[in-house]
Amino acid sequence: MAAKKTLYLANPYGFSAQQNRGPLRELKAALEALGAEVWEPFERNNQIDRASSGWAYRIGQADLSDVRDSDGLFAVVNGCPPDEGVMVELGMAIAWDKPVFLFRDDFRRCTDSDAYPLNLMLFAGLPETGWEAWWYGSVEEIADPGKALVRWLKGDLPG
Repeated sequence: MAAKKTLYLANPYGFSAQQNRGPLRELKAALEALGAEVWEPFERNNQIDRASSGWAYRIGQADLSDVRDSDGLFAVVNGCPPDEGVMVELGMAIAWDKPVFLFRDDFRRCTDSDAYPLNLMLFAGLPETGWEAWWYGSVEEIADPGKALVRWLKGDLPG
């Protein structure tokens, strides 16, 4: 049996107890239901004692290591602009040529482009045509077998 693919869940939800109990758990459960091993950074790397010197650096390095070592990245890109940390993690995944999947259930448009709902650089890791298959607008859409994530987890897409 093939090992589960690891999916780094880049998100800002862990900063809020309410979002951690709601949207974050819901997203993680949806991804795990598809067979992904989800690496959620707040759960994995935020146990560092914030009273100790250098705590922020250690968290940042742990997150960087997880992005580098994961098989792919699922990024929550809500907000105008989206969370800065998520954008850095997304940029690293694109630079390391990892499959990236974008999630946005925020209806606001934040773009100069007619083609993309966000800054065009966020789409640099997606295919030029058919990028919509890598874009998710709801938790329910994550399990869509016609979308890229399900196909990637099954091994039908490179990465």
